[in-house]
Amino acid sequence: MKKIEGVFAPVATPFGADGNIDFGKYAENLAKFNKTGLAGIVALGSNGEFTMLSHQEKLDLIQAVRKGIDGLLIAGTGCESLKETIELTKGAADRGADAALVINPCYYKRDLGEGTLEKFFIAVADASPIPLMIYNMPGNSGVNLSSNLVLKLAAHDNITGVKDSGGNIVQISEILAGAPEDFSVFAGSGSYLFATTALGGKGGTLAVANVAPDLCAELYALCVKGEYDRARKIQLDILQLNACVTSRYGIGGMKAAMDLAGFFGGLPRPPLQPANDAARADIRAQVEKLGLLGKYR
Repeated sequence: MKKIEGVFAPVATPFGADGNIDFGKYAENLAKFNKTGLAGIVALGSNGEFTMLSHQEKLDLIQAVRKGIDGLLIAGTGCESLKETIELTKGAADRGADAALVINPCYYKRDLGEGTLEKFFIAVADASPIPLMIYNMPGNSGVNLSSNLVLKLAAHDNITGVKDSGGNIVQISEILAGAPEDFSVFAGSGSYLFATTALGGKGGTLAVANVAPDLCAELYALCVKGEYDRARKIQLDILQLNACVTSRYGIGGMKAAMDLAGFFGGLPRPPLQPANDAARADIRAQVEKLGLLGKYR
């Protein structure tokens, strides 16, 4: 397959007033992303509220994204059981996904030692008709996939990369130092895309790319070309917006920022809550500061 590199948006899932997925708004967002510098889309990532969706909704979304985008499609297929993870991964492949992004199981974290997780990822990779990217998201899962484990998995022929959302640049550096040349190491947040790329990373899957896709793509492209001064400026400029759509205001904040930039964010699916008025004011200030207010209408 085509090498996985560049900036991907882990697209939000838009919900209508009835609480169901609004596929019309989804298609409108995808059409706008097609006109940006993004390399592709991640469906069913954390920012897509994948844990809030049924198995059938996940399959329907993958199919909708494949129809609506021109670039690569990475589908989040990690579930709590090995059986369901394999089923969803095969279903994603059948609906046109180019690769699967697989987060580790986490509910029984006390029983999920490194050896058990290694067996889980290898079993999924062995059964999958498409390449796997490992998804390390300790902030949500409560489990950190160590550099040692990731490097073991990187030797598998069907494991093509890792999205690391842990934010530990030392751990990311260790993976970059030991992984094969063709193993794609992705930043999992816009806050360290510059550092990851400068060290040899191949891109990022970034919540902030739902709001500032072209800025994120430009930052990456400048880094690849070695134009570090210009890339560094963009990295520093987007830090506050990145915080607004991640740690500061969560999914509700990200969706509010999308609305302001001209995409459709809408409401998160309960129990997640929308951004309050104070949060929206903060988000609006950051969106305006970057010249993104209404940019994608």
